[in-house]
Amino acid sequence: MDALDILTNKDRVFPFFQPIFSADEHRVTAYEILGRFQTDQGPVSLGPFFQDQDIPEEYKLEVDLAILEKAFAKAEELDGEFLFFINRDAELLLQDEEEGLLKLILSYEDNGLRPDQIVLEISERNYGGEFEDLNHLIQYYRTFGIKIAIDKIGNDSSHLDRISQLEPDILKVDLQVLKSTSAGPSYRNILFSLSLLARKIGAALLFENIETAFQLQFAWKNGGRYYQGYYLKPPHAEFVDRNLLKERLKAECQGFILSEKKKLENLFALSEEFNSRMQELLNRNRKAEDYRHLLEVLAKELDEMAFRMYVCDEDGFQRSPNFFKKEQGWAMQPEYLEKNWSWRPYFLENIIKMRKEKKGILSDRYNDIETGATIRTFCLPIDSKHFLFIDLESSYLNNREGLF
Repeated sequence: MDALDILTNKDRVFPFFQPIFSADEHRVTAYEILGRFQTDQGPVSLGPFFQDQDIPEEYKLEVDLAILEKAFAKAEELDGEFLFFINRDAELLLQDEEEGLLKLILSYEDNGLRPDQIVLEISERNYGGEFEDLNHLIQYYRTFGIKIAIDKIGNDSSHLDRISQLEPDILKVDLQVLKSTSAGPSYRNILFSLSLLARKIGAALLFENIETAFQLQFAWKNGGRYYQGYYLKPPHAEFVDRNLLKERLKAECQGFILSEKKKLENLFALSEEFNSRMQELLNRNRKAEDYRHLLEVLAKELDEMAFRMYVCDEDGFQRSPNFFKKEQGWAMQPEYLEKNWSWRPYFLENIIKMRKEKKGILSDRYNDIETGATIRTFCLPIDSKHFLFIDLESSYLNNREGLF
């Protein structure tokens, strides 16, 4: 598709609208505005046109504004309030010195389309200019009520420090890589960390490129407020009934809820089982001469489920060597004595919690630094100042339904 054909035939440029569904109401709450060009063979995406580095920015701006003007005019036919997502590359946004985009948005205010219904979806991953220039411009758009979204987070998360400084209203996470359950746990952990970032900076999460039920469940489980993708509804020239998928999404989310509740119940049962078993073992071995002797006894009792054990005090200093299970059996690792683990996330919080509740805690899943395996740790108080940590075998956890 030749760029000149597009520029000389702007009457054949028109918008497509991809619905965005809300997690709380299970209905269409927004539309992303996408560009299309009508050919003899049918409409084609204008994505390659806007991504072509050889096409001057002023030509892209001209075509972009033509698409948006038709989209805003069509939006007048909608009943109810919707958000409208507008894609803008950071470089292109800064090139708009005459503020054509802002003037167009404000010109439709009298027709009922308010600036606070506009979400400026910025792709800044390839931006090479001064960060302060971009930040200043974004804050300027904000003064009119326009919301800011940062795009393509799942594809490139190398600029998380800049993202947090921009303080976007929405983080748009791309699930393209997460097409199936074959995606590695490390990638899923990275996406989970983005949900934590969003919570910290007060941004909503929008998961895009949802093409499977598994991806939708992942978006739901990781705090997605908005969902978008072909699994839900592809882009179209017309708006859709906002309640189009309400019953289907409600039913799917109910299935997610039941599955998650079952997993949590299994985790609670495992934690209770461990508390009961460990209290019995500790009571039976109260007369152990020292922590090394205690760990030797526990290693025999827990051989089928644990691969590492140690004792720490309330400040995180290790008061026993590690007992670590190797192929030939359990071995002592004295080099871990006096190491301090208080720097680990939630360590001190869990110590206080165990002391107050006088019971153990089962950790979430994480990758063990030394073995690389995905594990959980069970920790419980020995007395008011000393705590036992037991790292559980991934093979044992895999056999517990719902834990992995």
